[in-house]
Amino acid sequence: MSEKDNLMEKIVSLCKRRGFVFPGSEIYGGLQGFYDFGPLGVEMKNNLKRLWWGSMTIEHENIVGIDGAIITHPKVWEASGHLKSFVDPLVECKSCHHRFKADDIEGGICPDCGGGLTDPKNFNILVPTELGIIEGEKMGAYLRGEACQTIYLDFQNVVDSSRLKVPFGICQIGKAFRNEITPGNFLYRQREFEQWDLQWFTHPDEMEKWFDYWKQERMNWYKNLFTHPDNLGFYEHEKLAHYAKKAFDIEYLKSPFGNKEMEGIHWRSDWDLSRHSEFSGKDLNYTDQETKEKYIPWIVETSGGVDRTFLFLIIDAYEEDGDRIVLKLNPKVAPYKSAVFPLLANKPELVEKARDIFENLKKENLGLIAWDARGNIGKRYYSQDEIGTPYCFTIDFQTLEDDTVTVRDRNTTKQERIAVDELESFLKEKLK
Repeated sequence: MSEKDNLMEKIVSLCKRRGFVFPGSEIYGGLQGFYDFGPLGVEMKNNLKRLWWGSMTIEHENIVGIDGAIITHPKVWEASGHLKSFVDPLVECKSCHHRFKADDIEGGICPDCGGGLTDPKNFNILVPTELGIIEGEKMGAYLRGEACQTIYLDFQNVVDSSRLKVPFGICQIGKAFRNEITPGNFLYRQREFEQWDLQWFTHPDEMEKWFDYWKQERMNWYKNLFTHPDNLGFYEHEKLAHYAKKAFDIEYLKSPFGNKEMEGIHWRSDWDLSRHSEFSGKDLNYTDQETKEKYIPWIVETSGGVDRTFLFLIIDAYEEDGDRIVLKLNPKVAPYKSAVFPLLANKPELVEKARDIFENLKKENLGLIAWDARGNIGKRYYSQDEIGTPYCFTIDFQTLEDDTVTVRDRNTTKQERIAVDELESFLKEKLK
């Protein structure tokens, strides 16, 4: 096994062992391309989504959010081009009948058994469903293949119901579904996944300015979260859609399976609103109330994978330091922000004091706080290191004398003493 394969195996094992991510439907043998986020995973994922949402709606007064439906009118996917273009060439092995994306296979030989392959056939990766209750009368529909389409569908509603003026943005976090032929690399390629999308509407004359702005803004946001920001880079697409002038990916450069996209920054011009205007028969032009100019806004899209970001943050934070495993996650991302321990679990006076401190900290809205009184103190530290908890507070006999606790730093393992009444300000400063 290669070093990179071994790392990926360790990451998958850690995620299951410590409650970050579980295989979907595991007790029935699993279902490829589907995963459940466990107790720690859902906390970390929610932290990520809160950070993204805040960066859009709180830091930018001209961005609002929506939460669109997962199933839309089927004509949406005709207008968007997905029914014609959302396809992958598929080949099948004539011997073992395994199927693969044609683009992933070199030499015309099955990678599983060495058998010959069929000619490629186009395979649409939208996930079909049906609406209705009577067999034979149900209407065909699709689970959404990307989260952004509902933003375009609600563009006019947002303009009519708010005071927003171009330029402005609409953002959304939501599930998407793709009938991937070969899901793999853990959370990287799934059949059910979550996206965060910003669609930024601008006058065509300002498209260049805003594209460059959002390209850098999004990279800065990711770099502020990653343990090793230098592991991020841009990839510029050379093959572009007919409506695009530019397209860049923000990539994680150190994954075990190569440089991989986390988010795309796309020049969409007026393609989306024009298509939905044409297919729906609704006028989606925007009228500038000051100049009276009427036009269809152009769009800068920033579309990223929540699950992919989650995976790459864990890979980037994973380190082995002697006999301990440590996730050096950004404290803002980590599931637990701190942990509280009594030095000895069999000393009632220490346990009582530690519980008081724990309960008081929980009231201060300082993120999730862990309580641990199991085993020896060294094992408790290592356990918290492995799940990324940045700070551990240990209550010992000195605490009973002078009301100070030991604070241990996850990254350095260094310890210092701090007054109990300073713990709140300490954590607030660290979590800025």
